Amino acid sequence: MKIYVDADACPVVKIIENTAKRYALSVCLLCDTNHILSSEYSEVKVIDAGADAVDFALVNLCKKGDVVVTQDYGVAAMALGKGACSIHQSGRWYTNENIDQLLMERHITKEARRAKAKHHLKGPSKRTREDDDRFEESFEKMIRKCMENEKNSSEA
Repeated sequence: MKIYVDADACPVVKIIENTAKRYALSVCLLCDTNHILSSEYSEVKVIDAGADAVDFALVNLCKKGDVVVTQDYGVAAMALGKGACSIHQSGRWYTNENIDQLLMERHITKEARRAKAKHHLKGPSKRTREDDDRFEESFEKMIRKCMENEKNSSEA
């Protein structure tokens, strides 16, 4: 199992790395040339800038049993299609049961924004310690679940 992170502007990289260290899991951070990252723990892959270039690289790398951290519903859907587990930086799990609804909501919201002449949308609220704690707890549960699934499939 490997952890892949859509790391462009990802606020939970340190939490991911600390959790991965506890479970001796490797982490791959993917970013484009506009968001160069460095890490003493993770492998960093810098992808040429371009529309969705990081997203496609991440989906091409992940495989069944891996964990993908992304805030992009499309990336999550493709990762789920490959048998990977996927989680949002809020701690919300993407599942085969909720991904279609999330994609539909994204589409409807995008259409609503297009229909308005002026866009006065507020950005996301400031991230809190509680947000980080919620993500860490959920992420660790996902890691344990994926490890258990991996163990069960190897025993079968």
